[in-house]
Amino acid sequence: MGSVSLKLPASRRRHGGPLSCLCSPAPLNLLMLLSLLCTNLLAFFAFFAASPRHDPAASAIPSSNLSAHVAAIALEIGDGASSGARLPDGLPPELLLFLTPHALPLGRDARTGLTHMPASVAASCLRSPSALALLSAFMSYAPHSACPRNSTLPRRLVSKGCEPLPRRRCLTRGPRAPLPASGMGLDHRRWAGPARGGGHEFLADDVLRLGASKIRIGLDVAGGAANFAARMRERGVTVVTSVLDGPGKPMNEFVASRGLFPLLLSPAHRFPFYDGVFDLVHVGTAALDEAGAPAMGQAATPEALEFFMFDVDRVLRAGGLLWIDSYLCQSEERRRVVAKLIERFGYKKLKWVAGEKAGGAATSTYLSAVLRKPARS
Repeated sequence: MGSVSLKLPASRRRHGGPLSCLCSPAPLNLLMLLSLLCTNLLAFFAFFAASPRHDPAASAIPSSNLSAHVAAIALEIGDGASSGARLPDGLPPELLLFLTPHALPLGRDARTGLTHMPASVAASCLRSPSALALLSAFMSYAPHSACPRNSTLPRRLVSKGCEPLPRRRCLTRGPRAPLPASGMGLDHRRWAGPARGGGHEFLADDVLRLGASKIRIGLDVAGGAANFAARMRERGVTVVTSVLDGPGKPMNEFVASRGLFPLLLSPAHRFPFYDGVFDLVHVGTAALDEAGAPAMGQAATPEALEFFMFDVDRVLRAGGLLWIDSYLCQSEERRRVVAKLIERFGYKKLKWVAGEKAGGAATSTYLSAVLRKPARS
């Protein structure tokens, strides 16, 4: 067995002579191992001593602010739907059954704290007597049988801000008679050329060339017969068209018969899409004028228009195009309100044309613009 010689400097020598220590390596290795073990144990105890103690009340808090908001909203809706004082008498049994909160099959949800799933019916349907009467008629049917022929009721309810509509337990009827093409607002020339309207109508090809990247999917708000979606389809762009049926005009069925995507949605409703999913949003006169719910007296008000424009900004991706197409401003004040609101978003103006309406009032002007959404940090 060898030995280790430790030689100390001269200052540490005793009596001026050399000092050496002969040590066996086995005890020395054992000493180093014990030192390392003690150091790790001290670090282990120090770490757990500094950790906060577990609070049982904290475990009941949702894991995120989003979950907390969802739980609060859902519980509020559930309280309103389950409270007998808020529901009037004489409602159809199917409507009462739909409004009744149903127990979750697996019990309490750990994230939201819910034990029952509330019904998703717009509160305005229950507050407005006229909307409630239409809703009662909409939900008056025999379960598991054919749905009544009340095709105008959904449009009338949606136009009153009663969205979303409740689900029904009835079977849809067969197809209607062939839809006539006349009187449905077909237009095969607009956006394809030549440009009309004194310069405020832009061509589709010109607008698509303004995109910073390829335009693939778009949203046309209040698009009527989906003529815009048809022109975009010819150019390889898929467009979803929000549309309401008119009196005697089943526009949703007509749009679907053209092989296009209709969406039964009023401009006053929040778009049912995720943030930043569209490359292009096309907005016409009807969308800006109907941005508020008429039943609430909010149509065309600055506040309703502001809510609408913020939702348009939400679904449009950064770098996407907002196309305001031939919006008819009935007064100079209205034009200033719209222009000032657009400028607040910081969009880059790629096209901006304002011109007087031919043959109209002196204060009536058209506003057309193509704007690019900026990238925000």
